[in-house]
Amino acid sequence: MMHLLYSIFVDPFVQMGAAPDLLVQTLWDGLVSGVLYALIALGFVLIFKASGVFNFAQGIMVVFAALTLVGLAEHGVPAYVALALTIVVMLVLAVGVERLILRPLVDQPEIILFMATFGLTYFLIGLGELIFGGDPKVMIAGQLGLPSGSYRITMAGGYVQLQKIDIAAAIIASLMVAGLGILFNRTRIGRALRAVADSHRAALSVGISLEQIWVIVWFAAGVVALATGIMWGARSDVSFALETIALKALPVLILGGFTSIPGAIVGGLLVSVRQKVGEFYWGSLVGGGIESWFAYVIALVFLLFRPQGLFGERIIERL
Repeated sequence: MMHLLYSIFVDPFVQMGAAPDLLVQTLWDGLVSGVLYALIALGFVLIFKASGVFNFAQGIMVVFAALTLVGLAEHGVPAYVALALTIVVMLVLAVGVERLILRPLVDQPEIILFMATFGLTYFLIGLGELIFGGDPKVMIAGQLGLPSGSYRITMAGGYVQLQKIDIAAAIIASLMVAGLGILFNRTRIGRALRAVADSHRAALSVGISLEQIWVIVWFAAGVVALATGIMWGARSDVSFALETIALKALPVLILGGFTSIPGAIVGGLLVSVRQKVGEFYWGSLVGGGIESWFAYVIALVFLLFRPQGLFGERIIERL
């Protein structure tokens, strides 16, 4: 028993002091993953703020956007032209979702809209497989100007390896999160978005166009999905397996709050850093695999004691 307690509470801190380079490496890996998880969560937050609906299709939007970019490049389209065309495709998708799904379902129960995003998910899966096939593809990171290689920082007793693509991903994701945060919190579009989120009927009564707001929000979520697909695809490859990454953003949403852009950032960083540190220092005690379930344990605790998350708005229903 004493040996177990020592392994849990003492030994990890001894390891941290003995190998600070490993601690810094673990924290850096957690930071990069956390920023990318925050980027995924941001797509969910934008749509939830505008409609009150969890967009189950956000994961496949990441895959579809990345496959469109790579598919255009494979057919000889220059990288930046392919990037611009992919953004246009995401705009067309946003308009299509508004016209064919959201507009007919105005004022329907939220569960109806949620199930509609299920249908959109499987439609995009089928369309993606039909157009691009099911084989993994290589992201055109170099053609887009994303760096390769790494920096090595020497520390006492070892070194820390910083991949250049991870640094670029963290910077780009942080800028996107900050830019969208300003857009939706400090502008007229942001005020209209909050009005639509509070009440569709009230927003319509003051002249706010639901159609325009929904197109803007879904387009923004599509651009976020594209950036996410590029960054995650550059770290591995582009395949339909990327869709499962979106499920890993669920604890981020629960921790930060479904309606908070800053919450997506903080939640992503907290969840990912805790996962990495837990896996590295305590993984051997439970046979490894902490990264696959630890975030969901944190989410469960928050659902029990603070279901609105750290920055979410408490929902008060008056009878």
